[in-house]
Amino acid sequence: MGATIAAHLANAGVPCALLDMVPREPSVPRNRLALAGIEAAKKARPAAFFVPDFARLIKPGNFEDNLDWCKDADWIIEAVVEDLEIKRDLLARVEQHRRPGTIITTNTSGLPIHLVAEGRSEDFQAHWAGTHFFNPPRYMKLVELIAGPKTKPEVLAALDEFCDRRLGKAVVAAKDTPNFIANRIGTFSMLNAVRLMMEVDMSVEDIDACTGPAVGQPKSATFRTADLVGLDVLAHVVHNIYDSVPNDESRAIYKLPPLLEEMMKRGWLGEKKGSGFYKRVKSSGGESEILSLDWKTMDYRPRQKSKFASIEAGKMIEDTRERLRSFVNPLFAGKVVDKAARFIWGALSETCLYAARRVPEIADRIVEIDRAMRWGFGWELGPFEVWDAVGVERMAQMLKMLGKQMPPLVTSLLSSGKKTFYESAGGHTSYFDLAATAYKSVEEPPGIIVLKSLHEQSKVVEGNAGASLVDLGDGVVCCEFHAKMNAIGGDIVAMLHAGLKRLQSDFDAMVIANQATNFSAGANLMLLLVSAQEQEWDDIHLAVRQFQNVNMAIKYAPRPVVAAPQGMALGGGCEISLHAARIHAAAEAYIGLVETGVGLIPAGGGSKEMLIRANEHAAGGEDLDLFHAMKPIFENIAMAKVGTSAEECRTLGYLRSSDLVAMNRDRLVADAKETALALFRTGYRPPAPPQIRVLGEEMLAAAKLAIHQMLRGEYISDYDALVATKLANVLAGGALSASQTVSEQYVLDLEREAFVSLCGERKTQERIAHTLKTGKPLRN
Repeated sequence: MGATIAAHLANAGVPCALLDMVPREPSVPRNRLALAGIEAAKKARPAAFFVPDFARLIKPGNFEDNLDWCKDADWIIEAVVEDLEIKRDLLARVEQHRRPGTIITTNTSGLPIHLVAEGRSEDFQAHWAGTHFFNPPRYMKLVELIAGPKTKPEVLAALDEFCDRRLGKAVVAAKDTPNFIANRIGTFSMLNAVRLMMEVDMSVEDIDACTGPAVGQPKSATFRTADLVGLDVLAHVVHNIYDSVPNDESRAIYKLPPLLEEMMKRGWLGEKKGSGFYKRVKSSGGESEILSLDWKTMDYRPRQKSKFASIEAGKMIEDTRERLRSFVNPLFAGKVVDKAARFIWGALSETCLYAARRVPEIADRIVEIDRAMRWGFGWELGPFEVWDAVGVERMAQMLKMLGKQMPPLVTSLLSSGKKTFYESAGGHTSYFDLAATAYKSVEEPPGIIVLKSLHEQSKVVEGNAGASLVDLGDGVVCCEFHAKMNAIGGDIVAMLHAGLKRLQSDFDAMVIANQATNFSAGANLMLLLVSAQEQEWDDIHLAVRQFQNVNMAIKYAPRPVVAAPQGMALGGGCEISLHAARIHAAAEAYIGLVETGVGLIPAGGGSKEMLIRANEHAAGGEDLDLFHAMKPIFENIAMAKVGTSAEECRTLGYLRSSDLVAMNRDRLVADAKETALALFRTGYRPPAPPQIRVLGEEMLAAAKLAIHQMLRGEYISDYDALVATKLANVLAGGALSASQTVSEQYVLDLEREAFVSLCGERKTQERIAHTLKTGKPLRN
């Protein structure tokens, strides 16, 4: 954990030192363990660093030679093994070097914060807190912030601010109770799933089918998550809770189940040991195969696909709240349901009831519990949001019928005449507060814009089924996509044009952003496939030309347009971003021109913009000619490379040096708005149309040779070679006998002709159909 926390500090541009023990062997380097931690972080998958080069910001050291470095630190994070005495001993040594006023925190998943710092000085304890980063720190949004008994409020405020704005974390204030909020509720949920699996007589695969996306939870569900975390880590958390909560009415569930005890004895600790609830093996044909544990026989067997009518029906329901109701409503009506629905009711109802009983023990507000579960465990809905989705009154009635006693929070809500834990009106959300027995406002941290709230406040200027223009205030309009997967079609193009038109009269700047999981997955492939199969070539030409035109209009708008991609910005989503005056990307933006994966090439100006970037690169001070500047551009597009972070996207050329990155995705829209306003206030002028130098036959011949070698080596198929040749022709500017300069429109015409010609190929249509069906590219 220490190395990966250090890696994320480096991601944020924060230099840090990483100290670890001195190895027992005298012959090895004294900093070996810290160096090994950094190397492991560089090799981690998923990657701990935005780009491997960021590891240079971490200075390795050890506890014996380098503890005096603490005197220069602004923040000291202790992240050693979860042992109270080991932590105390180390902190006593750290205090000898720590200067007064330095903030110091422990990264613990559940040890009592007040006990860890026991015996330390007044100044130490005044600047002491718990900061529970979730693993892996780069990807997990939550940091639980736990005050000690003497922690200064300004210390907590400083940690909150730094974790939020600099590290991009969502901070939840937790009480100093066993395992805080997320692990307390999440561990209960996991152990309850084990209990129900045996009670309802279901398999490991059945439970994971019922506890993943079906109920708005991650694909790793219950047992895949346990394997990733490690059963030894889970057992440690379970034991800690059991020993620390003598008055918990559900304490018995924290007794480690015999199944987990047996798995621990056999060393089946999860992914790190190769065997857990699942086991990956090589089949006789050399292919990887996943086996699953039969908990009755304790043998591994081939994984079986679970099939339940309720789950299958639920897949047709897009809204998670409605889907949950579809599972439990038949039960409320007294109907017979399948095992999956019975399990889901037991899992949801018991977890929701347990969470309600923990107020005010672990948190005074339901808001912190819901946020902790959404941000720490990746649940789409926290427990109290599930109460509301299913219906508080109906769930309470059913639980009472089953002999369950309602906690004060639920009885207080219902006796006050209220029906939900949350209510929303006019773009503002309120929560039910137990102490006040009334609704109180849920305040967003300053500097966060929630587009959904602006919709509810009637800030939509114009809209259609695929996109809306939203007034962000201060003279900035946002073009927000909200089509399925934000696939680019006529609605989005029309609304971009509408926004640009209003930009000339009503607004000073425009932001292109949304708050969906992904910015845009690219073009609407279904519409394209239908048009291609019906040979509507004129319609495809027109659609491509319209997309090119709107991107050029974005680029040459008289006032600044800022693109704010987050999640996936692929194909057309990438092309829109490339044409903006500035990109202000989320740190976790995955940007790429991926059209070759479906047998096409970028045709919305993406190839053109990358060609312009190659020209800029060659004209820079790096002694790089255009031919060598073009080589990585061709490779990236031909191989459909996608950056795995905004910073890697910069190395691939999708972000320029002037483009910005927002560490906190929740702040992205507001940050992009400020970037757009800054451009306007400094007298923004659109760029002058460039003259693009292309190499013609010089590049085309080299590209064809590289394609031939890849084909001979069986790295690509014949059809990949055809697509790559079409792309090379565009990037070369056509079969020109010598290098010359061309206009943007010249390259756009080459893009469009190549794109439409590939649409007519049977294998391209097969690739598009396969991608639509499976979500994966086809190599034919």
